[in-house]
Amino acid sequence: MARINKQLQREISLLLESRIKKEAVKDAIITGVDCSRDLDVAKVFFTALTPERRRELREELASVRGALRTLLGQVLKLRRIPSLDFVPDESADYGERIDGILNRLGMDSAVAGSEEPDTAEEGAGEPND
Repeated sequence: MARINKQLQREISLLLESRIKKEAVKDAIITGVDCSRDLDVAKVFFTALTPERRRELREELASVRGALRTLLGQVLKLRRIPSLDFVPDESADYGERIDGILNRLGMDSAVAGSEEPDTAEEGAGEPND
């Protein structure tokens, strides 16, 4: 199934770029495909440069779903071409939120780690003459 998912991802990306006339869908970045075992439905994960654009793209991609499926039928040698369900890929936003949290924690621990304890002796660790 992984091979079919990768093949669908590659072909959908190429078709959106070269064969679909609607300019609005050319911004879509196809990040993955998860096809059902019976090839009935394929979830097509996509992203765009901004969250606002991602919301707009979902509607635009849905409007070319039929044409895209027809073109996939012409280029793929599958017993069945799945119905396409476009799903925004939120993993980039999730990753940015996690990075932000880790950065804040790192800043807090860096500030805490830079404070020297009051019990430190001057010259500790130096050999006595």
